[in-house]
Amino acid sequence: MEAVKGRKTINEIAKEYEVHPNQISKWKKQFLESLPGIFDNTKERRSSGADEELTDRLYEQIGRLKVELDWMRKKSTVFG
Repeated sequence: MEAVKGRKTINEIAKEYEVHPNQISKWKKQFLESLPGIFDNTKERRSSGADEELTDRLYEQIGRLKVELDWMRKKSTVFG
């Protein structure tokens, strides 16, 4: 954050935290590039809703198949 704020130079920060200046530059660049996406979670919300819908449908199908399986087991003992 100090590198982004610009209150100290990269070299001052590197010396203070005993990290190579190139590493701090990379972190700063990575942070600034990912900054716009940090607060944009619309894509995540959409996929979450789709995932939830799929999960609901799959649980419904599992329930139907379980009822059918139980019915088949019951009928097989009656005729078997």
